[in-house]
Amino acid sequence: MSKKAIVLYLHAHQPYRVRHYTIFDTGNYHNYFDTNDDDPDSNRRVIEKVSAKSYLPTNKLLKELLERYPEFKVNLSITGVLLWQLENWAPEVLKSFQELVATGRVEIAAETFYHSLAFFYDRGEFEQQVQMHRDKIKELFGLEPTVLRNTELAYNNELGVWAEQHGYRGILAEGWDPVLGWRSPNFMYRPKGTEHIKLMLKNYKLSDDIAFRFGDTEWKEWPLTADKFSHWLSETNPAEMFNLFMDYETFGEHQWEDKGIFGFLEHLPEHWLKNPDHTFMSFNEALDTFQPEDEIDMPYTVTWADTERDLTAWLGNSMQQQAIGSMYALGEPVLSSDDLAIIDDWRKLQTSDHFYYMCTKWFSDGDVHAYFSPYDSPYEAFMNYMNAYHDLRWRLVQKGLLE
Repeated sequence: MSKKAIVLYLHAHQPYRVRHYTIFDTGNYHNYFDTNDDDPDSNRRVIEKVSAKSYLPTNKLLKELLERYPEFKVNLSITGVLLWQLENWAPEVLKSFQELVATGRVEIAAETFYHSLAFFYDRGEFEQQVQMHRDKIKELFGLEPTVLRNTELAYNNELGVWAEQHGYRGILAEGWDPVLGWRSPNFMYRPKGTEHIKLMLKNYKLSDDIAFRFGDTEWKEWPLTADKFSHWLSETNPAEMFNLFMDYETFGEHQWEDKGIFGFLEHLPEHWLKNPDHTFMSFNEALDTFQPEDEIDMPYTVTWADTERDLTAWLGNSMQQQAIGSMYALGEPVLSSDDLAIIDDWRKLQTSDHFYYMCTKWFSDGDVHAYFSPYDSPYEAFMNYMNAYHDLRWRLVQKGLLE
């Protein structure tokens, strides 16, 4: 009988946010992302703040846990755009990630370099970005990812088939109840239309207890301790594995240190591993250990976000649809320009965060969208973005690639 396992997966990402870019800047200044470093909202300052509050203390603690508990393992994903920013502005953070991977008990998932939704708009661009990310992970960490995580955990049957065709052993998705039906996310599955690749589904209820509810004093389970949480998992039967997927920034940024989040993480291995039938697993260890219980059919795209678990957080209104459609329509002239600056700007403008900031779902989920946005409103996000788009288009006109 296999041990019951926690598969802990942390996702690290920060976009290049579009600065206050006005119509008067178009045609004159092509700097869409960088602001004065003295500005607390500049991309560099955001990286420095998140590094101090989250990345550095979390990595320090994870390294201590890896040294203290031989059975402790953790899985990561780090976007290419974040890796670039760490290389430029926080090399000590990059080094701390490299030290974690060097333990041999930390895996990194594959994904799009620019944290884009390219799979749904431009398959060739998607494949290029996944390859860029694989190359960067190999360069910085010496690893070749075997598990795929698409941007925003956006998954459907077509992506599962694509991943198998491109040699991945596993793929990650949201364990969304309407898809699962009577089934549990605490087992391994097979994507519909595939033969060999396996599907690992996020247990969103348990993950969100940590990522979103941990510091909520109105929550009936507050305070959440590592002992209580481990007991919940122990009493959950039947179950083989608990896929706890969350943002890296859960630790120290979304859930502040004074809420006790680092203490929770520190004591989780201690309480979970008290039972000799409990363990932690890397992605590949789980793939080697567990066989698919059933086939999962996701004909429609499922994501991690909001009560609908679809793409409407990024594509649900006309602003978002206009912005992303306009940007991908530039693909052919952008790539044919052979201008590396234009190509890089175009790809940075594909990052899904830009469209998330334009979300107008102000009811059940609006507070979440507002928390993550650097803009005063979705309309401000849209205006800055479209001004950058018009300038990018102007640069292509200047090259004779558009009329």
